[in-house]
Amino acid sequence: MFFDRLRERIDTIDSVVCVGLDPDPGRLPDHLRDHELPRWAFNRRIIDATHEHAAAYKPNAAFYEDSKGWRALIETIAYAHGKDVPVVLDAKRADIGNTARQYATLLDDADAITANPYMGRDSVEPFLSRADKGVFLLCRTSNTGGTDLQALELAGGETVYERVATLADEWNEHDNVGLVVGATAPEELEALRSRVPALPFLVPGVGAQGGDAQAAVEFGLADGAGLVNSSRGIIFAGEGEAFADAAGNAAKRLKRRLNQHR
Repeated sequence: MFFDRLRERIDTIDSVVCVGLDPDPGRLPDHLRDHELPRWAFNRRIIDATHEHAAAYKPNAAFYEDSKGWRALIETIAYAHGKDVPVVLDAKRADIGNTARQYATLLDDADAITANPYMGRDSVEPFLSRADKGVFLLCRTSNTGGTDLQALELAGGETVYERVATLADEWNEHDNVGLVVGATAPEELEALRSRVPALPFLVPGVGAQGGDAQAAVEFGLADGAGLVNSSRGIIFAGEGEAFADAAGNAAKRLKRRLNQHR
């Protein structure tokens, strides 16, 4: 079970930090650009520098969707596993029928995935049915436009994101479902924790987006499982040949900051 393994990892390293591996090609250090797989070379150094503080890694599929990118992603996942760190693939996939089942094959390599529940249960069922894998359903995202749809009120007064949380709880037949809930709206994070006390949260927005670290920890964890993600704030904390050392220091600082509230 993914969340059992995640709890063990959190306990072992005393950290809920999730490091987002989003190797924007335009921001990679110059000395790595001639590498056959520069994104893989970058990620390997980031993992070497941060794995002692990382409860999980979260590569975003958008940065790997080309032939060399997928090679870099597979190498990255395997390397993280070699350090005994689980990997959440941030893919936000969902569809119906054969397409959904094909998307779910991404879990053959990753330990968990983010998925979009807005097409209904059948669109995410192939993910949910993988009992040994984790599925983080988008609920209340950290971007400023998240309120455009997620905060709309339904009949009866509940919001769309509140309804998503309730459905996710109902769909959690294998104890493998969590929610993506941003740290940029701490009061909503708290309210969602009250609504679904047993679901772990993947909480983005604490790094470059300036989200509430205390709320992320206090309300993000369920029975010791949950993740607080930072991507750019860690992997691009420094430049040049010292980028990895800067990333390691940034991950360590975030770990200490979050642990103040655990």
